[in-house]
Amino acid sequence: MANTRSAKKMVRKIARRTEVNTARRSRMRTYIRKVEEAIASGDQKAAAEALKEAQPEIMRAAGKGVIHKNTSARKISRLSARVKAMG
Repeated sequence: MANTRSAKKMVRKIARRTEVNTARRSRMRTYIRKVEEAIASGDQKAAAEALKEAQPEIMRAAGKGVIHKNTSARKISRLSARVKAMG
C-alpha cells in the first residue's frame, strides 16, 4: 500500500489513466469489430466504409500510447488487405 503523499497521488493518477486507456482500447476494438462484421457479411462497400472510420481510431489509440504504433499499422494493414481481397 502507498505510504507517502506522492505515492498516493500516483495511485490516483494511474487509476484515472487506466480508466481512460481502457475506454480508448474498447472504442478501438468496437470499430475493428464493425469492420470484421462487414467483412463477414460479404458487403465490400460497407466493409470499406467501416475501415475508413476505424483507421483514424486505431491511429489515435497509437498516438495516445494505448497500443504501439507498429501494432496499429499492422492492424490497419491486415484489415485493409481483407477488405481488398473481397473484391
